[in-house]
Amino acid sequence: MRRVAVASFIGTAIEFYDFYCYGTAAALVLNQAFFPTLDPVNATLASLSTYAVAFAARPLGSVLFGHFGDRVGRKSVLVVSLLLMGLSTACVGLLPGYDSWGIWAPVVLTLLRFLQGIGLGGEWGGAALLAVEHAPRSRRGLYAAFPQLGPSVGFFAATGVFWLLSSVLDDQTFRSWGWRVPFLLSFLLVGVGLFVRLKISETPVFAKVRDAQEAARVPAVEVLRSHPRELLLAAGGMIVAYGLFYTATTYCLAYATGTLGIARSTMLALSLVACLFLAAGTWLAATRSDAAGRRRLVLAGSVLSAGWGLVLFPLLDTAQPVLIALGIGGALFCMGVVYGPMGAYLPELFSTRVRYSGASLAYNLGGVLGGAVAPLVATRLQSAFGSASVGWYLSAMAVLSLLCVLALPETRERELT
Repeated sequence: MRRVAVASFIGTAIEFYDFYCYGTAAALVLNQAFFPTLDPVNATLASLSTYAVAFAARPLGSVLFGHFGDRVGRKSVLVVSLLLMGLSTACVGLLPGYDSWGIWAPVVLTLLRFLQGIGLGGEWGGAALLAVEHAPRSRRGLYAAFPQLGPSVGFFAATGVFWLLSSVLDDQTFRSWGWRVPFLLSFLLVGVGLFVRLKISETPVFAKVRDAQEAARVPAVEVLRSHPRELLLAAGGMIVAYGLFYTATTYCLAYATGTLGIARSTMLALSLVACLFLAAGTWLAATRSDAAGRRRLVLAGSVLSAGWGLVLFPLLDTAQPVLIALGIGGALFCMGVVYGPMGAYLPELFSTRVRYSGASLAYNLGGVLGGAVAPLVATRLQSAFGSASVGWYLSAMAVLSLLCVLALPETRERELT
């Protein structure tokens, strides 16, 4: 189990590092590197739109990798998803800007972002299943906490690298080539991830289904036929986690540096501090879910999120570093309380024949509804109605997730069949 925990954790940490590198760069530099002919607001929207492309691709990745994950096995699919994500990310670091390639630069950038989304769409479900299907029933929440910590560590690493580069390079150098370094590091990280993942075994739950020749022929179709309610409600339950995260990180980074005039290095440092709150909320809720239940903790996190949505932007608008860290950190803690138990909750909602496809689709459909549009909607709301309207938008997403999870059952005592 230690090897499985390490493999699921390292893989998700690396893939989310790749994914968040793009989000940080989109908020800070991609608007000028790839959309220099647009005015600042539209350039930011264009940059965030390429960022959102990956969320549209993630459900496709869920279907593609889920199909083979439910038919061939979890392990081999996770190796392919890691390669796809890592190489797509590294190629962003090599991509010439608008000044060199003209219109083809943003076109290829969008394609690479799309491939990132395909790769991540297959990653989370497999990593969660790797932990959950190996774990004893009474400790599934504990072992599922390890892949759930991947986003915290990946975000911390991506932000940390950007912060370091912003601190040691002047602005012109950072915008010229410094922002590419975090992407190029993906070459090294992919090698580490592959070394770890190739040493793990197939999950015993799936091996039993495979040996009995009971694998679903077309898993995605079977999910839609046999688990439509669980799929839609679980996707709705994920909306608030995505909305909180990408508003509190990508959008708030662009808002604070662009609108409030806070230094880039300061905001990146505050984001590093806030990330610790995310890790704490994720670990606390995931490990407690074995005793308290998954559903109860997700509901509690949704209630906390609804309240904190109204607090976040008043704290940001003070432009005081301590209060900004508190605002973003509190939002990420609430997100972690929702997100932590989902590592075990989503897989437990689906049968083994379609678990990879079902859990991945629910997870990534929630990303389309909550993560892809959140920075775009927030940018429009703030420009039209002020920052308070973004807080109300976050609270509305929390209420929607709360209602969806209320309609789902508790799964802590379920056998994985």
